[in-house]
Amino acid sequence: MQPAVTRSANRQIARAAGTMMIAFVLSQILGLARSILMTRAFGTGAEADAFTAATRLSDILFNLVAGGALASAFVPIFTGFLTKEDRTEAWKLASSVANLVMLILAGLAAFSAVFAPWIVRTILAPDFPPDQQALTVSLLRVILPSAAIFGVSGLLMGVLNAHQQFFVPALASSMYWLGMIFGIAVLTPSLGIFGPAWGVLAGAGLHLAIQIPSLVRLPQKRYWPDLGLDMPAVGQVIRLMGPRLFGVAVVQLNALVNIRIASGMPEGSVAGIGYAFMIMTTPLIVIAQAIGTASLPTFSAQVALGRLDEMRSTLTSTLRGVLLLALPASVGLILLREPLVAALWERGRFTSASTDLVAWALLWYAAGLVGHSVIEIVYRAYYALHDTRTPVLVGAAAMGLNIVFSLLFAALFRRVGWAPLGGLALANSLATGLEMIAAVFLIRGRVGGIQAESLALGLAQAAAGSLAMVVGIEAWVLGMANQPDSLVAIRGGVTG
Repeated sequence: MQPAVTRSANRQIARAAGTMMIAFVLSQILGLARSILMTRAFGTGAEADAFTAATRLSDILFNLVAGGALASAFVPIFTGFLTKEDRTEAWKLASSVANLVMLILAGLAAFSAVFAPWIVRTILAPDFPPDQQALTVSLLRVILPSAAIFGVSGLLMGVLNAHQQFFVPALASSMYWLGMIFGIAVLTPSLGIFGPAWGVLAGAGLHLAIQIPSLVRLPQKRYWPDLGLDMPAVGQVIRLMGPRLFGVAVVQLNALVNIRIASGMPEGSVAGIGYAFMIMTTPLIVIAQAIGTASLPTFSAQVALGRLDEMRSTLTSTLRGVLLLALPASVGLILLREPLVAALWERGRFTSASTDLVAWALLWYAAGLVGHSVIEIVYRAYYALHDTRTPVLVGAAAMGLNIVFSLLFAALFRRVGWAPLGGLALANSLATGLEMIAAVFLIRGRVGGIQAESLALGLAQAAAGSLAMVVGIEAWVLGMANQPDSLVAIRGGVTG
């Protein structure tokens, strides 16, 4: 029988994940609303490609300094201080890391703004025509300050999560989308594609602002205006970030390679892979990221208290829950990709050709949803164990394969007459699947094994649920196909 403490930990994760899922669902609804407005205004044309490329560099800067690398190193150490009731050291650590993040990101953003023409021409989108490159440079300079704002906001999310507060940090993403919606709906008529760019800045500010009231209410909080470079905990965060930073850099390099390859494909390919990836990440965020974010503080507390057996059981239960949700979601996206894309975006400048382009990429991205979801959980178990090296080595190897696969599959798809952006999506899914297998295999040695029978049962249940979904969708398609005005009939069914 599972120990009471383990059941309590599972319930804690379930409650936190459920709370976050509500906020994430709202965020994804607003995100889809933003994408509907964006595609109606700009479709998958040259302006949309330029905007996608510009936002990618800002995302890279944030992810390198204050994204997954910082969270994986900061949250376990900060949670350890809180578990031991050492709040003074906890807040000294948070203050020092916040100051470092702001200083580094502001400097990188300023550097990137100055050298933006060279970055776009040489690294980001060398195959764009000159006028499109110039537009990308201008958009990039507007968007770059958001990286520093998101850096501080991302750290606040970690602080609140460590205090078992999940709803408001999860709601922050909704505020970001509201800022972008404002930019598109209100500013685009007068500013064109610069409307959404200014919307990014507005959204970043709202992302930060909504978390401040919750931060103010935390007990025994205090801010120190120094970098804390002589503080052992800061050094530990930096050391733990080192390997993870390398892994994030490899992931971002892969993203740059994809943008660069796609910039030489037919117009709309850069935006097309962006929209397809966004649909795939909708269930990923709602399911796996919600559960993963909720599980990290619990894993970290179990490790800090030396309860490795409890952590192993909690990890297994969490993985089983993710499988039960992710596999049916993957199957559903594959089957419903064309009517889903058409229903969301096929209006204005987003044509039926745009639908075909995005749905084709979504087919191959959706196949990797299970791999992405499992990795979200397993890597957080490594971080709780203060092991950032193993995820980095596994992730770097996988992303190296991803780059190789991207070049090979894009060329292969083009040779057989298929849209080559599908090859980029397939490369991502295949590399992620291999990464998942390696990560799960290696974590067994760190936690003393996992409950394989429980995981196998969860996978079988997920497969049964997926089969039931296939039957239900096919029955729905047969019924809708007889109605000539239905979306399924118009778009030619769920399989395209």
